[in-house]
Amino acid sequence: MKFSPFRGGVHPDGYKELSAHQAIEKLPLPDRLYVPLRQHAGSEALAIVQPGDFVMKGQLIGRAAKGISAPVHAPTSGKVLKVQPFVAAHPSGMDSNTVIIECDGNDTPIATPTNIDPFSLDGKTLSDTIANAGIVGMGGASFPAAVKLSSASRQVVNTVIINGGECEPYLTADDRLMRERPEQIILGARLIRHIVNAENVCIAIEDNKKEAISALRQASSEYRNIQVIVVPTLYPMGSAKQMIQAVTGKEVPAGGRSSDIGVLMHNVATTYAIAQCLSQNEPLVSRIVTVSGGAIKHPKNIEALVGTPIKQLIDFCGGTLEEPSKLLLGGPMMGQLMPSDEVPLIKGAAGVLALNNNEISQPSASPCIRCGRCVSACPMGLVPLEMANHSRQQDFDGAIGFGLKDCILCGSCAFVCPSHIPLVHYFQYAKGEVAYQKATQQRMDHTRQLSESRRARQEKEAAEKAAAKAAAKAAKEAKAAAKRKKQNAASANQ
Repeated sequence: MKFSPFRGGVHPDGYKELSAHQAIEKLPLPDRLYVPLRQHAGSEALAIVQPGDFVMKGQLIGRAAKGISAPVHAPTSGKVLKVQPFVAAHPSGMDSNTVIIECDGNDTPIATPTNIDPFSLDGKTLSDTIANAGIVGMGGASFPAAVKLSSASRQVVNTVIINGGECEPYLTADDRLMRERPEQIILGARLIRHIVNAENVCIAIEDNKKEAISALRQASSEYRNIQVIVVPTLYPMGSAKQMIQAVTGKEVPAGGRSSDIGVLMHNVATTYAIAQCLSQNEPLVSRIVTVSGGAIKHPKNIEALVGTPIKQLIDFCGGTLEEPSKLLLGGPMMGQLMPSDEVPLIKGAAGVLALNNNEISQPSASPCIRCGRCVSACPMGLVPLEMANHSRQQDFDGAIGFGLKDCILCGSCAFVCPSHIPLVHYFQYAKGEVAYQKATQQRMDHTRQLSESRRARQEKEAAEKAAAKAAAKAAKEAKAAAKRKKQNAASANQ
């Protein structure tokens, strides 16, 4: 398959050498886990456990809400101490409803059904199993995997792309996963293909991951419909729309989905989780995460339970060499700034970065010089400087007109800006305000609908009462008229 480059993109320093040579290590069981009920796009899961309950590893502790949501499971066995708000993986420092579990150290799993050959089951059954396992996109978006699979199964999907790009600097968790567990990734890819009835599978990997490419080619050699594609190292190659364009030459339409052009994409870590779910009956309760950055003493790739405090991951790496200037969950380009190291690990976090001052130093912003570099770098073909101007002026309709909704917040524009304008901050602010205004409008519309329904109901009830009253009056008058008629008839006979 011929590589088709997408527009724009940048080449930030990789810093992958800090951890790429480190094999995956398993983190010992922590004393406590702090499992957020919101670790996915959509509505927060609803807690079904209470303080004092004993839970087993893999037991459901939060059921999926209506609409787009995902369930949450206990990462290990232990006692539920509290279900309460706790510091969340969000730069605002806001709290999120969290199940706090005191681990018993036994890691006792809940009983699961006997394994059945997943290839003997139909796509809907497998998709439902994936949904019940709480599997979400593990490349950062955290969109429920089963929703994508169900949507794709209703359309004609010719190609499944397994995204092994991992283009963010510092992150090597997917690289190590591909090197060390390629057979399970191939199994997951085959199962996804089976679910959506696709013709081919392409595993796309950037050319800076030679060992991963070799491992997956060897693991897939007996499957003619699985092909390992090598793509250039270019940020944001790991973004879904850019990877799809690079592999297929097709662009996902604005406001559309990849399934609209016959493509379904999943991250390699998500694909691995799907294989574990369907072959081993394992819900998503752990993930592989890169802990790196100039402030980390010994950068590593760690397999850790969801809900593990970030501090314990850092301590497992020998602690810090200095006080981090910035603590990120995810990569340096699109990751979330963390308010503290108490934040728990979540399903969609591929990295924990503790950066020193040399890695984040940036001069103060100066006025835009209209050089157009941000336009050239934007992989979506947008005009970032105009979006930023409208966002600053709170003209969100104007920002939308210049493509705000299509912006993937990759940070390429800010990376190349010679004036060091924090462009992505403006876009994040604008997107947040647009989402808030939309939610506010929806609440107002809902309130208006309730008011109109109440008024219509009252008018209907009043009309029914009036009709009943009129009918009663008419019946009374008819009865009186009949009585008079009878009396007149009796008088006439006399």
